[in-house]
Amino acid sequence: MSKRKNNEKYYRIIEAATRVFAKKGFYQSKISEIARAAQVADGTIYIYFENKDDILISLFEEQMQAVLDNMAVQISGIDDPAKKLERFASTHLGLIEKNKDMAEIIQVELRQSGKFMKEYKNEKFSQYLNIIEDIIREGQEQGLFRKDVIPGVAKRAFFGALDEVSRCWVLSRRRRYDIRTVAKQISEYFLSGIKT
Repeated sequence: MSKRKNNEKYYRIIEAATRVFAKKGFYQSKISEIARAAQVADGTIYIYFENKDDILISLFEEQMQAVLDNMAVQISGIDDPAKKLERFASTHLGLIEKNKDMAEIIQVELRQSGKFMKEYKNEKFSQYLNIIEDIIREGQEQGLFRKDVIPGVAKRAFFGALDEVSRCWVLSRRRRYDIRTVAKQISEYFLSGIKT
């Protein structure tokens, strides 16, 4: 089914779903609530989306494209691979801080969707992880990072640390540290393990 992404209603539905999912949770949310928040008729939702899972996956794809574009801008012009990893960490965690609704959906709700976890081929997320892998390879080529580090493993370890901190930050009511401090420390721990 064509999602007619060039239509303004498509984006209104995505934005409304973000608010509704973040407030009520994916499973508790109803299509009628999303339609009401988007100011469209219930049936209009089905012109653009097959079901609630399809809305969630579309919402993730839209967000991931924006994150990919932003990350490319953030690390462009930085020559030092270590500085690129630091910028990646601060940008990633900064996005979590700026968009709490989306962060909660990605950290909590998305992972509860059976369709997303089992059936969805997550190409945009793979592209995101590959940014880390490319930075690590670049550091190895420059002789800055250890040659025995496997980039495919390292990218998941680095992202895993960022992801776990993001999840805790989203779920915690009390935050004892700020995002910038956390990004710096994760980068330092990781870099001290892979630098030559």
